[in-house]
Parts: sequence; structure tokens; C-alpha cells
Amino acid sequence: MTAEELAIIPFVALLLIAQSTWLFLDARKRGHNYWLWGIVGLIQAPMPSLFYLLFVRKIFKTKK
Repeated sequence: MTAEELAIIPFVALLLIAQSTWLFLDARKRGHNYWLWGIVGLIQAPMPSLFYLLFVRKIFKTKK
């Protein structure tokens, strides 16, 4: 690994932990499967957050 790649690893790890923590806490507060969202948040960024916002929290609800 190059020096640049080694320098990026702590930032990526911090991003994934922050995303996972936010997903876990928000899903628990809203009554969703919080363990699932916490673990999925550790896999990659930002797709789990986008899926959570779009499909679970439904931030783009249609008004009737």
C-alpha cells in the first residue's frame, strides 16, 4: 500500500463508524430493525444511508 492509501484508511473507518452509529440510533428511535441497519452501515458508504432515508424513512412522501 502506498502512503496515501494508508492515510485514507482512518478517515474511511471513521466515516463508516459514524454512519453505522447514526443508522443504529435513528432506526432504534423510529422502531425499525436497528441491528440490521447498524451492521449494514459498516459495509460501505453512502448507499446504506441513502436506502434508509429513501425506503425506510420515506423522506420523499407524496402529498395527497
